[in-house]
Amino acid sequence: MIIVSSCLAGKECRYNGTHSLVKKIQQLVNEKKAMMVCPELLGGFSTPREPAEIIGGTGKDVLDGKASIIAKSGKDVTEQYLAGAYKTLDFAKKVKATYIVLKEYSPSCGSQLIYNGSFTHTKINGEGVTAALLRKEGFKVISETEFLEMMI
Repeated sequence: MIIVSSCLAGKECRYNGTHSLVKKIQQLVNEKKAMMVCPELLGGFSTPREPAEIIGGTGKDVLDGKASIIAKSGKDVTEQYLAGAYKTLDFAKKVKATYIVLKEYSPSCGSQLIYNGSFTHTKINGEGVTAALLRKEGFKVISETEFLEMMI
């Protein structure tokens, strides 16, 4: 089973209430070949919500307790992001996910690039906390761009 970020399948669950629809991903969900997940909603957030970025590292550092996820207002939301990551891991194990396609740049889902924590749209190499946890547990995590390249 393939797991995909809900926003990539057209669900309006991003922090600003929008989606990031990739029609090929939506088609897989419609054909029951993929299942949707939103780690941030699983962590207890609602839509819309305040944007947040990883401060002091990457998702791997968040898992190790060396970095935090902070909302733009300064509120520490690390625990909610961690809760969503672990619930996503449980889901991936339950459905025996073969691939997990996550939304790039997100503090949860980024698999190659994330924002640097300055809220200036500056990207750095790194992964979000959910992507880091899933990889640590042996799952194949890719971005929507990598997914589309595989489809060609």
